[in-house]
Amino acid sequence: MNPADWVAVVVGICTVTAAFLGAVQWLVKHYLAELKPNGGGSMNDRLVRVERQIEQIYEHLLKQ
Repeated sequence: MNPADWVAVVVGICTVTAAFLGAVQWLVKHYLAELKPNGGGSMNDRLVRVERQIEQIYEHLLKQ
């Protein structure tokens, strides 16, 4: 293989690696966004509501 072929192979590998890392970064960013409160729609907000409801049920059961 001549030097031009080696450069093409290295550029191709770098391109594939950069695309993969970009996809992973995008996925991590969007999954982490679900864990931040945003006024009611995120997973964190839903878990907080469920925890409050469980605490209310638990308190109601203890009163009986």
